[in-house]
Amino acid sequence: MYLKEKQNKTEIIGFIFSLIILSIVAFYSLVVFWPLNNKIESINFEVKKGSSLKEIAEDLIEKKIIEDSQTFVLAATMMGHEKNIRSGIISIRNLNSNYNLISELVKGNPVLEKITFPEGLTINQISKLLEKKLNINKQDFLDLCNDKKFIKSFDIKASSLEGFLFPETYYFQKNENPAVIINKMIKEYKIFFKQNIAYRLKEINFTELELLTLASIIEGEALYDVERTKISSVYHNRLNKNMRLQADPTIQYIIDDGPRRLYNRDLKISSPYNTYLNKGLPPGPINNPGRQSMIAVLEPENTDFLFFVADGKGYHVFTRNESEHNVAKKRFKEFRKSMKQMKN
Repeated sequence: MYLKEKQNKTEIIGFIFSLIILSIVAFYSLVVFWPLNNKIESINFEVKKGSSLKEIAEDLIEKKIIEDSQTFVLAATMMGHEKNIRSGIISIRNLNSNYNLISELVKGNPVLEKITFPEGLTINQISKLLEKKLNINKQDFLDLCNDKKFIKSFDIKASSLEGFLFPETYYFQKNENPAVIINKMIKEYKIFFKQNIAYRLKEINFTELELLTLASIIEGEALYDVERTKISSVYHNRLNKNMRLQADPTIQYIIDDGPRRLYNRDLKISSPYNTYLNKGLPPGPINNPGRQSMIAVLEPENTDFLFFVADGKGYHVFTRNESEHNVAKKRFKEFRKSMKQMKN
């Protein structure tokens, strides 16, 4: 009889335990897999940086994706994802249950924004574009571009990342970490540099930084690709003759209100970047040059040109001596004067 009572007691305990397990499973299923009462097939939903689970739930209610914040918070907690929901704009295509919604918020596809950086932008101009297009904090980006420890992590021997951010079309999330953006741009630069430039530096006896510096000046001067190698030849010739480069883009880089028409007073600004006062190349790049300008440094045309001036139509007139240069400058001034009169 004692054994029978013991057996009955064990069966009761087993039944109660099974009932508890079934209740837990039922409650979990009810909370996590309960169908959501919405008719939305897909949506781009923004999880704001630093949002709590409750704040995310309130935003979901506002978008009419869920009706009850407590159930969502409980479901996310039960799934172990209370701290795993990523910030950014997420493309959600499965909104029929808390489980699917939370899974997509954790693992879902981020919505990427297309952004193009043209050749010749400075890091300051890039920061403004990122602020406008991706809501990136401009100063955070600039601080990283000038952070010595961060720069060293890329094995870059420079005081700034000016010149190393590769002009290209990219896809990034809004509010992306600036470090992610910089990493991608430098990765693209390094791929191009290794495949097309690095092994040829000895041909011109330039360092990587020197090549980028001259490429950035060429980028600042040339509007059309056809002129890049000719402009390159002028600067190579002047360097070989120990002449000052007298490159206007280096002055545009140091004035606060550029780009604009330059005046004689601008050419007297005290700066290591002023190539009207200092011989040789400036300390570093003045913008972020593109492929063609980098290659132009390696492949200057074989000319004896030492000067060039704008012709007013986007191209330049190239000359061999100061006398010819002055004639070309005079023609350009006359052209500019006639254009001004036509406007009036």
